[in-house]
Amino acid sequence: MKVSDEIEDRLTRAFQPSELQVVNDSHRHAGHSGDDGSGASHFAVRIRAVSLAAMPRVARHRAVHAALGDLNQRVHAIALDIG
Repeated sequence: MKVSDEIEDRLTRAFQPSELQVVNDSHRHAGHSGDDGSGASHFAVRIRAVSLAAMPRVARHRAVHAALGDLNQRVHAIALDIG
């Protein structure tokens, strides 16, 4: 399974979002720090879910990272847009 699919699957199961976009931005960071050459090192995530909207900003980020679990160790950077 591709990393982007794993991110989408885990966030969908955790939050049942009304909107979820996972964009692989690794190509924009080729040759930069954190680029491991896998093509799966940098992602942008936009997620909208009722359960997240009720949380303070830091709590939303913590909840998303908790849902991603071990993927946090496999991915260099995840830009989050949470609502």
